[in-house]
Amino acid sequence: MSLTLRDATESDLPAIAALYAREVLGGTATFETTPPTLEEMALRFAAVRRHGLPWLVATVDGRFAGYAYASPFRPRPAYRYGVEASIYVEEDARGRGVGRALLETLIERTRTLGLRHVIGAISDSDTSAASVGLHRAMGFREAGVYRQVGWKFERWLDVTLMQLDLDPEGRPPTSPGLDLAGGLA
Repeated sequence: MSLTLRDATESDLPAIAALYAREVLGGTATFETTPPTLEEMALRFAAVRRHGLPWLVATVDGRFAGYAYASPFRPRPAYRYGVEASIYVEEDARGRGVGRALLETLIERTRTLGLRHVIGAISDSDTSAASVGLHRAMGFREAGVYRQVGWKFERWLDVTLMQLDLDPEGRPPTSPGLDLAGGLA
């Protein structure tokens, strides 16, 4: 197996949108219930890039296998040092190290930006043991659980919040963080 990671480009958007649409319609990793259009995915991609944050694509043996990106955690200025990580892996690529490779690279890219926290919001705690386990293995710790906050597929879903402190000693920031109106400050 040949796993390759690279920065996503606009030409990846059809594959990204298709994977996300399958998760919207059949999975619980997102609480969206209507798949966004390709145009909407292009706007989301542009917003991540405008913030100077990473959006990665994984391929296995030359075939699209998944993607990951970091987005601002919250829009208020005091949150400018935190990002939320999102990872989606094609079903046939799961269990092959794709998610781990995407998350490792996302963490390292975030660290080089001088940011402080990476947050994982893992939906459907009952069936997401692999995702929770991956985050734990990468150093994330559980920060809390929102119980029964999403209604999808005729059932209530929890969201487990996990947090990775890139500087657990809590030193003052070394960068100005994200300019939440645009990019890195």
